[in-house]
Amino acid sequence: MPTPEDILFAGEKIPSPLPAVDHYAGSEKLMLKALALQQEMGPIFDLTLDCEDGARVGNEAEHAKLCAELILSADNRFNRVGVRIHAVTHPHWQADLEIVLSLAGRRLPFITLPKARSAEEARRFLRRLRELEAAYGLTNAIPAHVLIETHGALREVWRIATLEGVESLDFGLMDFVSEHGGAIPAAAMQSPDQFTHPLIVRAKCEIAAAAHASGIVPTHNVCTELTNAAYIENDARRARQEFGYLRMWSIHPAQIAPLLAAFTPDAAEVETARALLAAAREANWGPIRYAGKLHDRASYRYYRRLLERADIHGQAGQSHECRHRTR
Repeated sequence: MPTPEDILFAGEKIPSPLPAVDHYAGSEKLMLKALALQQEMGPIFDLTLDCEDGARVGNEAEHAKLCAELILSADNRFNRVGVRIHAVTHPHWQADLEIVLSLAGRRLPFITLPKARSAEEARRFLRRLRELEAAYGLTNAIPAHVLIETHGALREVWRIATLEGVESLDFGLMDFVSEHGGAIPAAAMQSPDQFTHPLIVRAKCEIAAAAHASGIVPTHNVCTELTNAAYIENDARRARQEFGYLRMWSIHPAQIAPLLAAFTPDAAEVETARALLAAAREANWGPIRYAGKLHDRASYRYYRRLLERADIHGQAGQSHECRHRTR
């Protein structure tokens, strides 16, 4: 008996149902605060412990061990705590991997690679990741999130998106602007210029298009405003509605709620999705007339994916369409 996924998404790679917010924390104090907030709010946002920017020079090994210990701790209630390692150009990147995987590999939902300069560098990271998984007896392949923040990575973003094991492409806006050596003004690191400067718009569009074409998640860059909820939510809404991003970084606890608000599907559209998909199921997924308009499998796919996003945000209740999704 074919499932709705067999009918609606036959042969397609479907993006992982990741929470819409990826919250970064670099110091032990901020990591513990973020873990406490995740316990309070539930697994509606991911947490990434940062080895790249969080570790002091010369303290890389100790910092990686701290990250592993927190991933293993009882405070990590939902197993949605990942880690960002150093770039492959950094002398400690392999040690980051070895420490975190040997201690906490079985509880890692993803690993983020920063500053890849080419598809080959991303492959090198993935090869080493798989070797270490085998060495430590890890049976599940850990998904990779690749930061696109260099000229080379943007040039090869479509190739990076097709690499086996890549789950998300993340845009690193601030490093990308810095890569241009002053040719892009600093104002483009924030709104409104980040959504209008031609070189930034090009990068955002290429990353989102490459991710969607390969069935993985495009993740938007940070918002530099830390406390103005309306400003933060507007950035996230533009990222979602104008550029097609499904997920966004957070760098301050006050950003999480407005980011979630922007990425959460509209309640009325969720109700429409439930009713329309119920009618489609009754029609055995053939074309139907609903609310005076024609709907077929194209719109069924749209609304099924919408319900999945609602489910991640806790909106969908006991929706049969989302709860019984088979991957």
